[in-house]
Parts: sequence; C-alpha cells; structure tokens
Amino acid sequence: MAALGSEQTPEVATTPGEDAVEVPSELSSVLPGGGLPRRQVMSLSNSPALAVEIISHITAAGGHVAVVGWSELLLAQVSEKGDLSRVVTIPDPGADPWSITGVLVEGMDVVFHHGPPVELSPARARPILARVRAGQAALVTVDARLPGTALKMDAHVVHYHGIGRGTGRIRGVDIAVRTEAKGLRPMSTTITCGQRGKKSRPKLRAV
Repeated sequence: MAALGSEQTPEVATTPGEDAVEVPSELSSVLPGGGLPRRQVMSLSNSPALAVEIISHITAAGGHVAVVGWSELLLAQVSEKGDLSRVVTIPDPGADPWSITGVLVEGMDVVFHHGPPVELSPARARPILARVRAGQAALVTVDARLPGTALKMDAHVVHYHGIGRGTGRIRGVDIAVRTEAKGLRPMSTTITCGQRGKKSRPKLRAV
C-alpha cells in the first residue's frame, strides 16, 4: 500500500499519441499520454524557462504556439532552438483576454494563457472550456486558473549551469518538475533547459 501511494519517478520517456502535443523527452515521461493533452486544460506554475523550452521544442517540430498575456516572457531562445515564426504573442490582450484565448485554441497546437492568480467562475469558464474541447489545442494556464483543469505541473529551478567561482554566466538551468493528474499518482523528473556545462574557451598556442 505504501508503494502504491508513493510518488513515481519515471526512467523512460513516453511517446505521445495523436491526442497529445509532443514535448521534450525528459518531460514526456511525467505526462499522461506522453505530451500536453489536446482539448484539455493544464496548469503550469510560473516557470518561464520551462515554458520557453516547451515552445522551442513544439515549434521546431512544426507546431504552432500562442502566448496570451505574458509580456515578460523572453522568446530569444526560441529563435535559436525552435521557429519563432510559428509563435503568436498577444502581450496585451485587453479587457477580455479569455475571449482571445478562446479563439486561439481553435487553431493552435498549444496556447499559453498568463493572467492574475484567480479562478474563473464555472459560468464564465463554460464557453471557454467548450471551445477548448471543440478545438485541437492544449491550453496551458499560468497563474490564471480554470475549473476542471485535468493536469497540474509545478516547476522550479534547482541548479544553474555555467557559473564558476565569481566567473561565467548562466547557460542552462535544471528544473525540477512535478505533475499531478486526476486518478494518477504524482510523477516527478528533472529537465535541463539550455546547456548543461560551461563552454570551454578557445586556447591560444604558439605555432
């Protein structure tokens, strides 16, 4: 019984099916179905580095991503590892950001919706959830919350790469990820965003 209630740490990645959007292999192992669930809502803690890593992977594979209300999210890394032309950003969605998200979920693969940390009422959320189910996108909420969220992902930085004793700069981060889904045990893993080690500087030599 104790083993059944313990948190799982998977060792292998899961291949996503047609109802999931493919994500980095280290992350797929802790997601039911192996990817972000299409036509469902997933909540993500405020982790810009992980969001950018996911966006980079999805766009590099030919997918389309929209980001609503997250003006602070820096997408420079997407231009290096993914395809920035496949990203639609709405940094200032106006007075009714959920209506914009409701339109985008009908045609995108993934929509990130960032907003105040409050949960919509069931009546206000009903038309949005209906559009999510009718579309093809995986809706990822950051801070903002919708009732009936199928999956929750918590992420926080546990290690920085590239910094020595008083020298260097951050080239990558290790992020501890924990997911919770209804009816399943929590699962956890660690994913590296960016580069693992500090690049070696070219050495000069006499010839």
